[in-house]
Amino acid sequence: MSNTDLTTAPQAIDPAFENVWDEIVWRGLVHVSTDQEALRALLAGDPITYYCGFDPTAPSLHLGNLVQLLTLRRLQLAGHRPLGLVGGSTGLVGDPGGRDSERVLNPVETVQEWVEKLRAQVERFLSFEGDNAARMVNNLDWTAPLSAIDFLRGIGKHFRVGTMIKKDAVSARLNSEAGISYTEFSYQILQGLDYLELYRRYGCVLQTGGSDQWGNLTSGTDLIHRVEGVSVHAIGTPLITNSDGTKFGKSAGNAIWLDPEMCSPYRMYQFWLNTDDADVITRLKVFTFLTKAEIEEYARLVETEPFRRAAQKRLALEVVATVHGIDAAAAVIAASDALFGQGDLTTLDAETLRSALAELPNATVAAGTQVVDALVATGLVSSLSEARRAISQGGVSLDGVRVEDEGVTIQGTLPGGVSVLRRGKKTLAGLFIG
Repeated sequence: MSNTDLTTAPQAIDPAFENVWDEIVWRGLVHVSTDQEALRALLAGDPITYYCGFDPTAPSLHLGNLVQLLTLRRLQLAGHRPLGLVGGSTGLVGDPGGRDSERVLNPVETVQEWVEKLRAQVERFLSFEGDNAARMVNNLDWTAPLSAIDFLRGIGKHFRVGTMIKKDAVSARLNSEAGISYTEFSYQILQGLDYLELYRRYGCVLQTGGSDQWGNLTSGTDLIHRVEGVSVHAIGTPLITNSDGTKFGKSAGNAIWLDPEMCSPYRMYQFWLNTDDADVITRLKVFTFLTKAEIEEYARLVETEPFRRAAQKRLALEVVATVHGIDAAAAVIAASDALFGQGDLTTLDAETLRSALAELPNATVAAGTQVVDALVATGLVSSLSEARRAISQGGVSLDGVRVEDEGVTIQGTLPGGVSVLRRGKKTLAGLFIG
């Protein structure tokens, strides 16, 4: 069976569960929520309208947002109607959550550009056909027409400052040296207004978001209860961390973005491939549409044959295929196999090969550069004498062919005009011709 045959087409509800609520609980997607019995009954009944919001604070969503995107998709597959909200107004204000200082406010034009980028990303995960077709919305549509007086009289009067300052995100900032501005303090009111508007316009009765957004989620449920006299719901998904407690998928300047221009499919694939055994089953539950039975089988393989890393390979394949498409997933798998001696480098997709080499130690050299100089330039060796010794010992290959003469030159003969240097069995470097 080929790698591309392995991907799982998402299905309505895993046959192991009676209700999509039971499934998302099993997958570990409910960290906090409103009344769980009411939610279970709600999701088992007639189709409901639900939403999740994404603020344009960057030109791309990242792996943390992927949890919400896949949750939206799971609920839609179960028959419910999603609203994907991109925050054209809340993105201009900034959420105080998870920060110890004020956000730098981006120019209006930048936020507008990012709204369109995020909208396109969200749309890829939803279906806009059928009885439960998705709808995209922008909260700027209902906040822009509001005057300050209308906002204060119509919405602000329903919020109590004592309650607002008890929200975790606000409380943390109030106790920090930076404090909090009225702008970011007001963010929860804007998010509450979003839920109220979506309830009025579309009958929306459920919002999902990260558990760190719980204060903002409940600002909406509370507002609707006060203004409309009805109870609506919210689900806060857990923040994903590694088993050692470190942040997941995001390090300084090195986040795993969903935009392939900001994070190549190859880099994303390698990220998932390097998942620790202690984390991989949790990741399969959250980030794939594999069934309970399939995931339990991978759990068994992690215990009995961890050296095969079958669970990691499946995880990497599924997520890259979901985010970038099966063709991109197949291309990066082929590149990974070929780079490590299990495929033909000359048959690889040029763009994928170049992006893969960019993740390795690499150097830009002129066509005709001798291999000994290229070895030093890439850092595979520390000196020309070490390079000559490595070649004489038969430990160097160029584009998959063993180098026997130190006078061999770099020509960039692989797809995309690049070359691959290897020292020993596993130490690789990329060469770009420039």
